[in-house]
Order: sequence, then C-alpha cells, then structure tokens
Amino acid sequence: MDSEIIANIKALGIDMINEAKSGHPGIVLSSAPILYTLYANHLNVIPSNPSWYNRDRFIMSAGHGSALLYATLFMCGFDLKVSDLKSFRQLDSKTPGHPEVGKTPGVECSTGPLGQGIATSVGIALGERLLHNRYPFYQFNTYVLVGDGDLMEGISYEACSLAGTLKLNNLIVLYDSNSMTLDGSTDNTFRENVMKRFESFGFDTFLVDDGNDLDKLNAAIEKAKKSDKPSFIEIKTKLGYGSNLENTNKVHGKPLDIDDITQLKKKLNTSNEPFYVNEKARKQLIDIINSRTHKLYEESIINCSRYVNDKLNKNINAIKDLFGFNKYNILNYNYDLPNKPESTRVTNQKIMLEIARHINMFVGGSADLNSSTKAYLTNMGDVSSSNFEGRNIWFGIREHAMGAIMNGLALLKLRPFGSTFLCFSDYLKPAIRMSALMHLPVTYVFTHDSILVGEDGPTHQPVEQLVMLRSIPNLNVYRPADAKELVGCWQSILNNTNNPSSLILSRSDVVQLENTSSLKSLKGGYILDDDEDLELIIIATGSELSIAHKIKQELKDYHIRVVSMPSKEIFLNQDTEYQVSVLPTNIKKVVIEASSKYSWFDFTNHIISIDTFGKSAKADELLNQFNFDYEQIKMRIIELLSVK
Repeated sequence: MDSEIIANIKALGIDMINEAKSGHPGIVLSSAPILYTLYANHLNVIPSNPSWYNRDRFIMSAGHGSALLYATLFMCGFDLKVSDLKSFRQLDSKTPGHPEVGKTPGVECSTGPLGQGIATSVGIALGERLLHNRYPFYQFNTYVLVGDGDLMEGISYEACSLAGTLKLNNLIVLYDSNSMTLDGSTDNTFRENVMKRFESFGFDTFLVDDGNDLDKLNAAIEKAKKSDKPSFIEIKTKLGYGSNLENTNKVHGKPLDIDDITQLKKKLNTSNEPFYVNEKARKQLIDIINSRTHKLYEESIINCSRYVNDKLNKNINAIKDLFGFNKYNILNYNYDLPNKPESTRVTNQKIMLEIARHINMFVGGSADLNSSTKAYLTNMGDVSSSNFEGRNIWFGIREHAMGAIMNGLALLKLRPFGSTFLCFSDYLKPAIRMSALMHLPVTYVFTHDSILVGEDGPTHQPVEQLVMLRSIPNLNVYRPADAKELVGCWQSILNNTNNPSSLILSRSDVVQLENTSSLKSLKGGYILDDDEDLELIIIATGSELSIAHKIKQELKDYHIRVVSMPSKEIFLNQDTEYQVSVLPTNIKKVVIEASSKYSWFDFTNHIISIDTFGKSAKADELLNQFNFDYEQIKMRIIELLSVK
C-alpha cells in the first residue's frame, strides 16, 4: 500500500500543476516518499483537529513544493477536497501557489522566499522548548523540508548556527538533496560539504543514499528523534524522478507535457484519469495516522486539563497567555518613568521589564546589541542550551535570522521582541515582510533613530528606513516622543494580536513634555498644543515633537496647532471624523521628522526632513549641516506662515 499512496500523491500533485498550468513538478516527484514516510510513521498530527496545540509541526521550507504538500495533506485526511486541489494557484483558493498559514488546514507557516521556512522552524523549535519549560505538558518536534536553494540562502546559516548552539534536539531538518536548481546543476554554484557544515553547527547528521528507500528514511528519522542535538538528514533524490526530464533543471518549474504525464502515471501504476483518488489507499493512510496519534492526543488533553486546573487559581494570567485569551492594560502598571530628559531606548528598558513581570509569554533579545539598544530584561535570565527558563534570547549578530525566529515564536503565541539599530532594519526586511503577511504580533525594537547617532557616520545613520517600514502592509510603525507616549505605544502593540509592530527609539535624550498622553497615543495621532483661528498645523514624531512644541511657545503671534503622530498607521485607522478633528482639511500643515520625506505626502507637501545620507561628525554639527537645527527649522516655519 505504501507505493500506491505515494503514487497517488505524485499523480495528484502533477495533475494540480497541469490544471493550473504552472507550478513545480520536480519536487513532487523527488520528495513524495519523504513526506509520505514522515506523515505516515512519525508526524504526530490529528487531521480532524489541525490546531491541536501539541501536534508536531512540519514546515515546507521549499515552498515551491506546495502541490506536493497539498496532495499529501489531502491524502492524510485534512479538510481539503478534490475541488480544492483543482483550484491550485487560483484566486481565493485553499491551495495558493506557495503555502500560506491560515489558508490551508495543516499548513503551519507561510513559506516561499527560500530560507525563511527553515529559519522560522528554528523559532518554532525554540518556542517549544520555552513553552515546555513553562507548561510541561507542551511538547512536540519540528520537522522542515529544505532544498539546495534554502541552504544557499544566508539566513539558513544564521538560524541553524543558533539552533546548534542552543542544542534544539526537537528540530529535524530533511534535506532533499538532488543537486539541481532552477537554472541548472549545483556544480555551478554550491559545492560545499553540507553535512560537514551542519556538523560544525552542532547537528547530528545522517545520510539516506536513496530517497525512495522507505526503510532507510524511517530509520534515519527514528535516530534523529532520539538525538540530544538538532538533526540534519541528507536524502539523495533525483529531481523529477520518473519524468522524461528527470534530473534536469527543465523539470523544476514548469508543468510536464501530456505525453510525459501519461508515461509517468503508467510507471506509477496508477490511473491516467486526472485527479483520480485511490480511496482505499487514502483511507488506509488516514487510519494509520489516527491510530498512531489518537492515544497521544487524548493523553495530552488530559495532561493539559490537569495542569490548567492545578494552576488556574495560582497563575491565571499565565494560563490566559498560553491560550491567547489575555487583554492587557499596561497603562496601569507601576513604571519608574523619568521626569527629566532621557532617551526613549533607556525608558523602554524600564517599561519592557515591567511588561515582562506581568506577561509570561514576553520574550526576546537583540542582535548582539543589548548594551546599546537596552532591549534586555534585567535579572530575568538568559536562554541557553541548559536554561529555557530565561526570558532573554541571545540572537547573535544575525539580524535576518532574528526576524524569522521571532516569527516562529509568534506562531506559538509567544510575544517576541527583537532589537537592533534602525539602519540595520534593512537586514530584517524579508522577515518583517513575512511577519506582516502572516499577521504575527512580532515587535521589532529599532533604536538610534536619526543622524544624531553622530560620529558613527552615514553607515549607522538611518534616513530611508522609516519609509521602508511604513510602506509594508499590516505593519504598525511607532515613533514615540517621550516616556508617556512610549507606554501608550506598548499598550497598542500588546493588544494587537494580528499585526507586527516596529518601535522606533532614540539614542539621544528627549524632553518629557507636559501635555503628551499615553491614552491619547492609542489613537496614533492627537493634538498636543492647540490654538483658535488656526493658521498652521505642525505634525511631528519622536524627538522632533519637542521642537514643534518649543516653536509654538515662541511664536505666540501666530495661531499654531501641534499634533503628535506616534503612529501614522494607527491614526489612519481611526474614523474619518476623528482624523478631520485633528487634521482639518482646510488648514496648512507642515511635518517635522528627521527622516526621508516620502512618508508624509498624503498629509502635506510641506515637509522638513532629511533626505540625504549623513556624515561622521558631532550631532550638533550634523543638525546644522543638514539644516535641521532648531533655529533653521523655526525660520522655515516662519517662512511658511508668511506665505498666504
């Protein structure tokens, strides 16, 4: 029956690609035995309850193999119909071109950009270790299928290096090793000894010399499950096995022709009828999975219930955190907020520490910049291979992997944060995009927010990064002006479970303004200082809000309103009536922000900004050089007021 099930998976995958007239048949034919072996004999899942918290996770990092994944999920009994397979790659179908979490039952993570899946898998494996330490009934393995492309991407090196350091023995990497990519043989681009590479990371490594040998596949996975290290299984396959184009790049990314499909199905000894389902074989696979996992499922539910009942009165917030039931009112937490100038990065550390005391799932770290970004939870322990009680993750100098690992943590309902300098957000961009695509509540803490970094020079002075972040759909960007606004931003961040956030903080001290408000910050933008008979509205963010406030105080002969805009995205989500009450359409407006002007044209064309790379110099010299010191900004405001 093994061969019949595998043949049906292959045939369905090929039919899906043929019906859609696009897709990747090569991986369907090379890796079907791998997925069959995994799901039939190892993966603890309940197809009728794909959200079971203790299920093993499987990530198709080689996301172009989606047809293989969907065909396998269908044969395993997940909630997919033949009509869904026929709708492969079609608008609003349950079977999109690359796997998307939330669209297809059994898909754990959105993948497609190569390397993201394996790095996110490291985050899921790490998250399981953190959760198991907090909730002992929580325990599962994470499996990930990768190809040569995943392992060429630098993010795989970053993430797997950390996985080895942390000895994540619940992570098992299955490598479809066929030496062929879209453009041709890996001899052209990728000749390293991958097994040795993973050995150097601290992985146990295993070789399966024939990807069609189910006994060898089973044996390797069994050994990996017993290892005290993360495991890497290299599985030698032939891309497009059985096709006339077998072992060539031509079978990688386009449908097979009809003659090839016909001869292939003949070799597979299966029906030539499109979308034929061997119901006997499908039922047997479903029965195999259910009989293997049903007892584990029942035991885990009992263990969870016992734990919850035992802890419910002792730590109800921790239980609510685990199941995502908590709503947070951090405005009432006991903060030691400053009453004098202080950088928002320093204030943020105090606020985060208080948040961590209340929220059990709040974990994170930085890309080797704790001493600079201050995103460190003092006295709350460091995560290590021997300590998963800690709250601080040492990501190392691995910004890109940090972002993807946080995505994995967030998929398990942890509330992760990760920090680096704002100018290095470029290193994280692909992972931030995946956070936004998956609607994950990841918090990116970016400090050193302007040219006021000074002597470090233009490589460390952000200019265009705020525009980049604000351009990403589903991402909320916050740039608070002082401590009170920062508390409001965190209140907004922690109660938004459907979107990632970027928190932009200063290295330089900021003034603690009298009229700023945590509560009003929840609207994204609000009136800080007002006047009757308005002539001008000044919109400002972050450090520049105190400049706008001071200008209004000095220019008493003019009628100026100052609007603080800690989050443009949150403001634009308010109802039109509120937006117009803050920014009436018939009043001239100007924006002050030490960043590129391109974020602000939907409000006004009058923007005082910095639109060129900086220089290495003292902060005061830079502000003067770039026409951004107080007196020059004030003169530009006066000029604007004089224009009728």
